[in-house]
Amino acid sequence: MSTSTASGVPARSLTWQRAADYLELTKPKIVLMELVTVAVAAVVASSGAPNLWLLAHALFGTFLVAAGATAWNQWLERYSDALMHRTADRPLPAARLFGWEVVLFGTATTLAGVAYLGLLVNLPTAALGALTWLTYVGIYTPLKSRSPTSTPVGAVAGALPILMGWTAVGGQLNLSAATLFSIVFLWQFPHVMAIAWIYQRQYAAAGIKLLPVVEPTGLLAGIQAVGGALVLVPVSLLPAILGFAGPMYCIWALTLGLGQLFYSSAFLLRRNDQTARALLRASLIYLPALLLPLTAGSFRY
Repeated sequence: MSTSTASGVPARSLTWQRAADYLELTKPKIVLMELVTVAVAAVVASSGAPNLWLLAHALFGTFLVAAGATAWNQWLERYSDALMHRTADRPLPAARLFGWEVVLFGTATTLAGVAYLGLLVNLPTAALGALTWLTYVGIYTPLKSRSPTSTPVGAVAGALPILMGWTAVGGQLNLSAATLFSIVFLWQFPHVMAIAWIYQRQYAAAGIKLLPVVEPTGLLAGIQAVGGALVLVPVSLLPAILGFAGPMYCIWALTLGLGQLFYSSAFLLRRNDQTARALLRASLIYLPALLLPLTAGSFRY
């Protein structure tokens, strides 16, 4: 016999809705990408197969910290989210969760994640996890409504998990680690500028000061996209130069880099939704297409 609430909605439906809302607090697509970078870094730092139990602990701890960061981000941005069509249906602006629930969830998962990493992985990885949370929640999120400098700060927060994967398996923070960090850092500029242009009006209505909002022609956004893509081309070749990737990776990375630079340049020259969406698609292909062969190559180099 099924049970119903006073509103007539089955209790089971409400339970599934709450579970879905808590899952949405974690921004699963973003967190999944972060976990992929953690795994890639662990494999590269291990020169092949890492300790799988250690990697599993690192991934779970990173997930908890990331879930806490995204929950706090949504609590801090609950009013601006309500002003944008793309975010208005999130749990807080849609009033499906209370603010105190989100704060409690975000705090509990953050503390649990940092403690988990410290106890079951190592202290450097736990410290990097805390630094990632602080950068994303404490600096990047409030800066979005104040200055377009939030983009490079957010890029730092987005790239720090790759260092967590590196230290999780005992890797030292050396030039190789810095190279992987730089690849993920630089990749975010064309990616974010494409998104910022596509949702320019919504960001403006919500008071989010990304480059296409403060400079509506998109010229500076295009320059930043091209700049990130251009610097990324030589940086992406460093794994082959440093010896943890082979010549085939070098050719592949150059091809991908020039492709992304082409779409970034097209966006700079013709700033419209069509070129921005093409750049967004190219950026979404670029990072996994670069990291997966790099990971596979680590088993041989």
